[in-house]
Amino acid sequence: MRIAGQIPHPHFTITVFQMNAKYLIKFEAGPFEQTYKFSEEDYKGFDRIKTLVDEQFLNDVTARFNEMALAMRGTMGRNQ
Repeated sequence: MRIAGQIPHPHFTITVFQMNAKYLIKFEAGPFEQTYKFSEEDYKGFDRIKTLVDEQFLNDVTARFNEMALAMRGTMGRNQ
């Protein structure tokens, strides 16, 4: 796996990896991470992959991080 590049964002670390004919877009926020895989065949090059990280995708990722935080707080509250 190699790092193809990073996409700047004020709240997330966004790293794009290249591995096994796929691009992986990894979002990190605190203790959480999300990874999405895209075929190299469909999206040739880092610049093309960057276009996938649009406003709607970022909104969806943010919502998922919020759900993850709620789930984590919930299990910690139930099991302490």
